[in-house]
Amino acid sequence: MPKIYSDEFKRDAVAMVAAGSLQKKVCRDLGISKTALQTWVRDDRFRSHGMIPSTDPDERREMTAALRRIRELEMENEVLRRAAAYLSQAHILPPK
Repeated sequence: MPKIYSDEFKRDAVAMVAAGSLQKKVCRDLGISKTALQTWVRDDRFRSHGMIPSTDPDERREMTAALRRIRELEMENEVLRRAAAYLSQAHILPPK
């Protein structure tokens, strides 16, 4: 029979990983399986982007691909933001 963990316990475990603890250490400290922790972390990532976690493998793959694309777009956006800031400073500085 699988163990049932409270939502608070799951949130605490995910928060420990988000704070920088290694998943392996969190699993050992809390006595949970690595698969369970990975599922909780993944579901938390889905929720943070407004997605409802699903148990359907096809939907999970689609959501994972969407998260990957979101991360890629966020990195591109950051590059463009930095480039715009750099280029706007070039016109402000007096010529040497």
